[in-house]
Amino acid sequence: MARLAGKRALITGGSRGIGKAIAQAFAREGATLALNARNPEGLQHTVDELTSSGASAAAFACDVTDRDAVFAMVEQVSAAGPIDILVNNAGIHIARPFSDYTFDEFSAVIEANVYSVFHVTQAVLEGMKAQQSGAIVNIASTAGKWGSRNQSAYNASKHAVVGITRCLGLEMSAHGIRTNAICPWVVDTDMADGFIKGHAEATGMSAEEITNAFTASVPIKRFVKPEEVADLAVYLASEESGFVNAQAWSMDAGYTMI
Repeated sequence: MARLAGKRALITGGSRGIGKAIAQAFAREGATLALNARNPEGLQHTVDELTSSGASAAAFACDVTDRDAVFAMVEQVSAAGPIDILVNNAGIHIARPFSDYTFDEFSAVIEANVYSVFHVTQAVLEGMKAQQSGAIVNIASTAGKWGSRNQSAYNASKHAVVGITRCLGLEMSAHGIRTNAICPWVVDTDMADGFIKGHAEATGMSAEEITNAFTASVPIKRFVKPEEVADLAVYLASEESGFVNAQAWSMDAGYTMI
């Protein structure tokens, strides 16, 4: 039985990587999809793939750091029906030793990873409160639960997403809106390629050495599969998790245990 049948889901960063995997999983579970990304061409390609497989999906391209564009996008999406599920997935990663970050680099990470969550969630909440129901799934990271070298901007941003998740879960529960976060370790996507390259440049190690060091450090010696993140997102968006709220779910094979 389709667990998301009759639900309309807005997924940011939905054209590739984790966002695309979540879109595919949601489609299999019967959701109607509104996908967002900055690149219109790449976004439309993903939407075409989904619709050719029988899914109901539409593209809504905009930069989620642009508050006015976000509110206009949500108004467009809502014109076709209420938004039942929001997945805040859009984000970037820049690896640098703390003292080497420029202000523009640090600010770019915070804007893309934190302010985007602020803008899109505020835009969607009015409709969810009106219908007294909704599920919000924020894609955070294990970097939102612990410290690590050469990515303080990213860690700060994901700590913020976890904090927003917990506070919003408490505030919105009275309106029937649940908010949860997924905190995966390194996910095997093209963003991970940039992650590895950035850490290699910051440390002077090769990309292969960085990859081996990271995979050796977790009990299950590999990166997270995007489909695994998507499966958890389906659960958190569905009625099966009706009593799960304000939680940050680690997906790190037991590396952090927090």
